[in-house]
Amino acid sequence: MAKGRTKFALLFAACLWSQPGAYVATDLPFVYEPSKTSRKYLLEAVGSGVALFDHDGDGRLDIYMVNGAAIRDPMPKGGVPDKSDPRFWNRLYRNTESGRFEDVTERVGLRGTHYGMGAAAADFDNDGDTDLYVTGYRANQLFRNEGGKFTDITAQAGVAGGGWSTGAAWIDADNDGKLDLAVARYMEWDFEPDEWCGVRKEGYRSYCHPDRFKPATYFLYRNLGGGKFADHSASSGFGKAPGKGMGIAVADYDLDGKVDIAVANDAAPQQLFHNEGGMRFTEVAFDNNVAYDDDGRVFSGMGIEFADYDNDGRPDLLVNALALQCFALYRNKPGEFEYVSAHAGITTPTRNHSGWGMRIADLDNDGLPDIVVAQSHVMDNIELTQPSVKYKEPLLLLRNDGKRFVDDTRSAGPAVSQPRAGRGAAFGDLDNDGVIDMVVSAQQEHAVVLRRAPSSTQHWLLVKLEGTAGNRDGIGARVRIAAGGRQQFRTVSTAGSYLSSNDVRAHFGLGATKIIDELEVEWPSGKRQKITGVAVDRILTLREP
Repeated sequence: MAKGRTKFALLFAACLWSQPGAYVATDLPFVYEPSKTSRKYLLEAVGSGVALFDHDGDGRLDIYMVNGAAIRDPMPKGGVPDKSDPRFWNRLYRNTESGRFEDVTERVGLRGTHYGMGAAAADFDNDGDTDLYVTGYRANQLFRNEGGKFTDITAQAGVAGGGWSTGAAWIDADNDGKLDLAVARYMEWDFEPDEWCGVRKEGYRSYCHPDRFKPATYFLYRNLGGGKFADHSASSGFGKAPGKGMGIAVADYDLDGKVDIAVANDAAPQQLFHNEGGMRFTEVAFDNNVAYDDDGRVFSGMGIEFADYDNDGRPDLLVNALALQCFALYRNKPGEFEYVSAHAGITTPTRNHSGWGMRIADLDNDGLPDIVVAQSHVMDNIELTQPSVKYKEPLLLLRNDGKRFVDDTRSAGPAVSQPRAGRGAAFGDLDNDGVIDMVVSAQQEHAVVLRRAPSSTQHWLLVKLEGTAGNRDGIGARVRIAAGGRQQFRTVSTAGSYLSSNDVRAHFGLGATKIIDELEVEWPSGKRQKITGVAVDRILTLREP
């Protein structure tokens, strides 16, 4: 690889917005390489994820981009994707004090060895350094952070998995203070048999539909401490409900003190795993009205979000879909979920679009969580057979006006409305200014960083937790604030979106409110911590008492 690229340092563009509230896009040097072939191997189509985490403990989020590997055309029987070419390496970009992103991949040891899929960041060993789990086709990797440099401990830890792993989530499944690891898999797929799907005509061959393949079981690894995990996939029940899993998210939907798991499924019923305690899970999506859409049909779930969009204290569920379906928003009501896509204004702006990475977050700091989605059809030749459906699509930004979601994509500026083949997306505050930024990976295009300027009239708070009795990151904790006559709730987690890992800090937009009346944390250990009169526009670090 060229010397200039290996030492590339990216300087953010000057903050020149063409209109108030518009985003500015800055390209990263990273290009996702799916290794496209004439055979239309399904592996090429789905794309990979992004992770935002502070790898060196300097207080700034760094960017990790997961990449594919070289596939031969055709792939010989028993062939393995090759990641030796630097074009296919995963990349870590360090967020420097001067506002640049510097490629430090080789220096820290994170280039990866497999056809990459997703990433999940968290401090699994409670030593104060954020570690990284990377999923992939045929094997996964666990990298332990040792003071800013990473060591592959996959074999020692026993978490290599196998098959086609996709989304992963760190979760303290048994509330013992150590983070366990939940891993979704897509399906039972291999390069053989080499099927032809679609019209037998030059240029019309398509990626085979998921219906042609068997679902796969999932993994759940219990953290034993000392860098070792035990496979509890079958005994926990999490590995006994096969699916065609993509994105994965966690939250305590029934507020019983135990964190549950939701998995987005492609062309299969969506899944919700209820945490029964004692490292046991039961799949309850059908009973809770979140397995299908409002007409009882399956849809192609890729990205997923488990968050409270209406500030009522109960985590809701959002799953996106392919064009000509609709994104599914399930409102969490006492005792059940209700499909509310049409009522909430989701149906019309999503009907002709295909979603991947996404987030429910307060993008404008008005105290109302919004929705943002990276979009693109899975078929790169879809316009040959369905001219009304586009392969490359703009991001979708749905603003929460307090009653419904309103399509606000155009007012977000040309950086958001530019068509791209979006896939993984991660969300967090890259420059610690209180505004949620986005990093989007795209098929055979430069990854893009999207930011917009903070408003002097819209206040905010970022809450960073440090667990003592529980896990160090406070993952699974529930943070509540009361301010300006409104309550807001966040579950601390890095999971969600599509194969990606988000800022672990809990972000709150506050509008014109200049003081938080009350802030309460329910820690995974069961402890409760409450403080009052909290100042705004800052990063607040809270240590578990």
